[in-house]
This record gives sequence, structure tokens and C-alpha cells, in this order.
Amino acid sequence: MIELPVIPEETRKRKPNWLRVKLPVGPEYAHVRKLVDTHKLHTICESGNCPNMGECWGAGTATFMILGNVCTRSCTFCAVATGRPTEYDADEPRRVAEAIKLMNVKHAVITSVNRDELKDRGAEIWYQTVVETKKSSPMTTIETLIPDTKGNWDALHRMIDGGQEVVSHNMETVERMYRRVRPQAKYERSLEQLRRIREAGKRTKSGIMLGVGETQEEVFKAMDDLAANGLMILTLGQYLQPTKMHLEVAEYVHPDVFAMYKEEGLKRGLRYVESGPLVRSSYHAERHVNVPL
Repeated sequence: MIELPVIPEETRKRKPNWLRVKLPVGPEYAHVRKLVDTHKLHTICESGNCPNMGECWGAGTATFMILGNVCTRSCTFCAVATGRPTEYDADEPRRVAEAIKLMNVKHAVITSVNRDELKDRGAEIWYQTVVETKKSSPMTTIETLIPDTKGNWDALHRMIDGGQEVVSHNMETVERMYRRVRPQAKYERSLEQLRRIREAGKRTKSGIMLGVGETQEEVFKAMDDLAANGLMILTLGQYLQPTKMHLEVAEYVHPDVFAMYKEEGLKRGLRYVESGPLVRSSYHAERHVNVPL
């Protein structure tokens, strides 16, 4: 076992200083805000209460969420609304592509809610969004953060066949915590999805939240499992409870522990590890496109 900093119990439960962020302000943020509203776009920056929204939007970038903002899953960590989606806009790929072009985005991240009620899990909208974006902004690189396809591998391959440079699918947590954190997902199935993405020749990426009750050894095992299934890029960040109705934070993980996990991930064969309390899936995503295939 690696010795870690001893954090007093009161600090473990009270939000520490290293998690403080500035409120989003400035002309660039206002410009992006206006574009998102004008084009009636959903962003995970807002729906997911991302702590880096001010920094990213201030730089003129955003992570777009397609296929509506109501999810068919009921993950206990997620701030996105759960229910029966009514929105399905076949024109959404064009609108997203147009907004990305207007924003002059150099690297776009696109994600979505789960749409389990759709036979193709929304794969055609995924494909068309990437194709339209590449058509209107050929110099823009793209990462797609895709949902669990529940073993629909035809849908998976349609999702990843549009020409994006990075394909991400988040594990979110360690194996033992799946039933509590992702009750409608399966640990082994998500690993298989990542393996199939890598076998298709794509850069693979995933993310894990810390502070939900996992142990150090469980994080190491998750890293080993991911490396064994061809994962290239891993993000590690602190879980933050969106509302009192969501899963409680078990621990605020010290920055030194995040630094240790980064070193351990690289030792275990992962090519790039982004690890820190405020790290989220799309944080510094423009750097991940440079990881050699």
C-alpha cells in the first residue's frame, strides 16, 4: 500500500479550499452564452454543473450535449434530469455544427444523454452531428463522449464512424460501486465497449470519479482493467454532489492523492492521465487528441 496524506475527518466531509472556483464572467463567456441560447443547444457544462464552465467558456469553448437534456438512466451521481425524453430533433446535427463554426472552436467535445428507448440509441444523430461538424469546420478536431449502448454494437460502430479523433466512454467508478452509482450499467460491458472502440482504431478515453467510497486498491484494479482493454487516456476527478437528492460525497480526495494516481496510471500502461480535484471528462480535452495512435 502507498502511504497517503492523512486528512482530518472534518476536512473529508467539508468542501476544502482546493475545490473553490471562480464564477463565470467576461465577454467571451457572455458570447458563448448567447450562442448556446440562440441556437437552443444543450451543454453538459450547464446540465452537469461543471466547475470548469467559467474557465472553458471564458476561452470560447463548450461541451455540447445532443439528443435532448432528459436521460433514460437514473445514475445517482448525475445532475442531468431523468425521465421519458420527448425531444428528438433530426435537424440538431446541423445546428450544432453551425454553432461550432460560429464559435470558431478548434476542438469540440460532444456528449449526450442515454436514449435507451431508441432502437439505435441515437446513433444516427451521433453520426450525422460529427459528419456535419467536419463538413462545416474541417479543421476542428472532435471528441465524442458516448453513452452505454447496452451491447448494441451496430449502434456503437455507427456512433464512432463519423471521423472523430477521440472516442470517450466513462466508467465513472470502480466495479464494486456500480450498482450504487450506475444501477443500469454493467462494469464488464463498459470495458467491452471501450475495447471495441479501440479495436476500431480510435483513441479511447474514459473517466472515473473519486470520493464516492472507493478504495485505493479498487482504483488500481480499475486502471489495470482499463489498460488491459486498450484504454489510452484516463481522467480522474473529484465527485461533487449536485443536490441533496444525489449520492453523498464520501471523501474529498487530497490533490497529492490525485498526483499519485496519475503516476500509477502511467506505470500501468495508460498513455495519458489527467488527474486532479477539478478535472472533468472534457477538461483540457484538446490535449488528448495528440496522443499517438
